[in-house]
Amino acid sequence: MTDEKRKTALAAGGIEVRVKRAGMFQLLPFKVVRHKTPSGEVPYLTLEKFLDVSELVRIAEEYSLPVNAMNGKIYPRGKKESDFTGL
Repeated sequence: MTDEKRKTALAAGGIEVRVKRAGMFQLLPFKVVRHKTPSGEVPYLTLEKFLDVSELVRIAEEYSLPVNAMNGKIYPRGKKESDFTGL
């Protein structure tokens, strides 16, 4: 199921995710932005705002993609940046 979500997010170039922010549920747009690294390009779900780390971890696990927000980069459990090159 996470592979399907990852494929749709990468194909669409972004997604809208329902998150809990400041005690309220919101739909926030995440764009797929590709960062160049020495091992190749890595796609990140990027948000231009601050978001709780627990929500970022949930999104990274749910979509099996790294997440980049104003407060840092989060990777799915057991993965690192080089695992996502070539996607």
